[in-house]
Amino acid sequence: MNLLPLGVLAYPAIDPVFLQIGPIALRWYGLAYVAGILCGWLYGRHLAGTPRLWPNGVSPITREDIDDFIVWITLGIVIGGRLGSIIFYDFARVQADPLSALRVWEGGMSFHGGLIGVVVAMILFCRSHKVPLFSLIDVVAASVPFGLFFGRIANFINGELWGAPTSVPWAMVFPTGGPEPRHPSQLYEAGLEGIVLFLVLRVMTHRFGSLGKPRLTGGVFILGYGLARIFVEFFRMPDVQLGYLLGTSWLTMGMVLSVPMLLVGLWGIATARPRAHAPRPAPAGS
Repeated sequence: MNLLPLGVLAYPAIDPVFLQIGPIALRWYGLAYVAGILCGWLYGRHLAGTPRLWPNGVSPITREDIDDFIVWITLGIVIGGRLGSIIFYDFARVQADPLSALRVWEGGMSFHGGLIGVVVAMILFCRSHKVPLFSLIDVVAASVPFGLFFGRIANFINGELWGAPTSVPWAMVFPTGGPEPRHPSQLYEAGLEGIVLFLVLRVMTHRFGSLGKPRLTGGVFILGYGLARIFVEFFRMPDVQLGYLLGTSWLTMGMVLSVPMLLVGLWGIATARPRAHAPRPAPAGS
């Protein structure tokens, strides 16, 4: 019988596989991506299809644009997230075992890499479909917190990316984290990057008309995520293969990758200007 130290919460051990069908294992980690993309898609359609959120009641993006973009953003998330994880965090292991790059069900997705992949997907999509880039960025940015929330919950279920040792009353002993009680930093990120950031962006779009100022919603998202991620990194253990980049307890790769986000976010907010959107011309022959 394992006895937990006083003041420590029991880690709710949940099987990472939520459904086994013969040799096929369906995992919470994969379900989190499906739920995040699905909720983001539905919310993006809501934003694009609500006239009062746009100048003069005219949205430069249609619900059909959001429908068409779903495949593009999915590819951007998966390819960018996996490449980012390999390049930023795990290059040596993948170099030694190249096939591990394909085992995405084991985890190993980088938000910063996924962000780069999504930006590339948006640029290519907007060029192909004649959609205003910064307006699409704003809609996507307001929808991303769904994926962040579900993704961090999946990290918690997997018992990965746990926090530093602590004596706070809500500390937990993670199965793969040794005997020390630790910060449940995955839940901190789910709350800040998912719930808090969504509410901030919701107020921006529905109360302050931020969609009428291209780059404002996206700028607030990028700045907000960067601040939240840097804050949580003080409570989260760095990836074991990298450790702390400076000193013994504070600078991590997550912090380094988030600093440029602060600068980009501030730029987006500072340069956002009101813009009236004219209806896009109908396709030839319609």
